[in-house]
Amino acid sequence: MRLLAPASIGDAKIVHMRRMSSGLLLSVVLVAACGGPPGRADTKPPGRASTASQSPAPKTQITVVAAGDLLVHPELTAQAATDARAAGRVGHDFTQVLAAVRPVVSRADLAICHMETPLAEPSGPFTGYPIFSVPPELADAAAWAGFDTCSTASNHSLDTGLPGIRRTLDRLDRVGLRHAGTARSAQEAARPNILDVAGVKVAQLSYTFGFNGIPRPAGQDWVANLTDRNAILAEARRARDQGARIVILSMHWGTEYQNKPNDDQLQLARDLLASPDIDLIVGHHVHVVQPFEKIGTKWVAYGLGNLTTYGSEESTQQAAVPEFTFTRTASGRWEVSSVEVHATWMQYQPAARVVDLASAGNDVRTPEERRTDLARVQQQITRYVDMRGALAAGLRMRR
Repeated sequence: MRLLAPASIGDAKIVHMRRMSSGLLLSVVLVAACGGPPGRADTKPPGRASTASQSPAPKTQITVVAAGDLLVHPELTAQAATDARAAGRVGHDFTQVLAAVRPVVSRADLAICHMETPLAEPSGPFTGYPIFSVPPELADAAAWAGFDTCSTASNHSLDTGLPGIRRTLDRLDRVGLRHAGTARSAQEAARPNILDVAGVKVAQLSYTFGFNGIPRPAGQDWVANLTDRNAILAEARRARDQGARIVILSMHWGTEYQNKPNDDQLQLARDLLASPDIDLIVGHHVHVVQPFEKIGTKWVAYGLGNLTTYGSEESTQQAAVPEFTFTRTASGRWEVSSVEVHATWMQYQPAARVVDLASAGNDVRTPEERRTDLARVQQQITRYVDMRGALAAGLRMRR
């Protein structure tokens, strides 16, 4: 997907290579990158985000990883500043926070993140709830972890107005991350986000239920995508018309802190997946894990939880990182043929880190007491994921 040399995080020049093909305090031994950013062996080879002329022969199977909200509170900003200082750098370094998920993210053919909040100038100011503005190095770390594209439509999209949207998208462009959901111009908003993934064109769409009462600028509704069934279907059709073989929809929706999807989510998922133009829905916003469901031959992940956060409720530290395998059928269409979910936990002490629960739980260096705690969290996440029959439908939890 891409590789950022550790010394470049936060620098003005970023080396970028793409393949495009707390309640419970867990002092666990993290996966082998805990002492520093993982090496090149974990990353995807270069050249995936390419034009059609540069693409390899199309595959008949590709993997897509999606992750929950990249949500940064002041405590996480402080952690990133501490990590940067420890590495002898100024600014903020979120790579150690994300290091544990880099292996699964970087090996996917396509990896999708959710940039929940606008990015600030490098010098700040940095703010948290209710008006977020977070260090721009978050984008650098997302690229370093192996993500390819981010959804940016959220209820915080307009927290710092159009300047915040411009800063965010400029930074994502700078580190090589594609994006969908917000735009700097009407022309940009009209172009579906279509990526070449190992010779297969994949579109990512992004919509949100609202903006916390902040209105979009008069005459500039294009700055951020507001959920509208007809608008979503129209963009999906445009993406198909422009060659997309797979269309993935990122939805910012649902009732916060509720593991059960609400009626609007359930109905909209059925309406949208009934269209031949949408193949998969991944959800964000509620800050806890919600179930996965197979509807016909398609899947919806109602809520992936927070990949990063720093809050007071244990449930908000839980997240699901699914890996969807798409296979080309005999008819030429692409369908999800398997789903494997990696459960993660946002640890706060002794340092704020995302923990891959299966990897940490299977590590012989992890104390037995901690393994018990990790297994308990994994079981909770599994129950939430399976609330609508996902396991019987074929979903697997990585253990």
